[in-house]
Amino acid sequence: MEFNSHTDAVVQAAAGLVNELTPGERRGRAYTPPPPPALAAAVTDVLRRVGRGSRATEAELPALAAVARELRAVFDAVAAGDVDGAAEQVNRLLEKTEARPRLERHDGHPWHVHYHGSDENDWAGPCATGLAIVIGSELHDRLGVCTAPHCDRVYVDTSRNGTRRFCSTACQNRVKAAAFRARAQSS
Repeated sequence: MEFNSHTDAVVQAAAGLVNELTPGERRGRAYTPPPPPALAAAVTDVLRRVGRGSRATEAELPALAAVARELRAVFDAVAAGDVDGAAEQVNRLLEKTEARPRLERHDGHPWHVHYHGSDENDWAGPCATGLAIVIGSELHDRLGVCTAPHCDRVYVDTSRNGTRRFCSTACQNRVKAAAFRARAQSS
């Protein structure tokens, strides 16, 4: 399931930024973002995976972490069934970033819509706009928070049937193994 190539990219970036930059739990363990050099490398990896040759610097990490906290609120609201709250949070981000659409053509692709905030290098505007497109469609339930115990990482469900519940195969396997052990003990 795809929204469109740029929307897919920025929504995946939003999830990646939340997962790398916000503390919480990951795969059954407490998660604290790593020290700045490793964190900058992890965030750079997220940004490169979504198709932009961006590189995160240590100096940008505090601003990106603030954006990630605001983006997390969107995923948390959708997961809690509060689509209105998610929409309000996205609207606040759109207003703050002054996000606006722009037609662009690059890398041999045809013209397509990109979203930029007042600062062309800022990720908040594009991520907020991508999330606005998802939340404003019937596909808002494709945004989620992992349902595995002791994991609060977020995901974007791009599966055909829209039944994803876990942030990763590792969390899915962890839950399945625990259920298997529980069944085996009760037999």
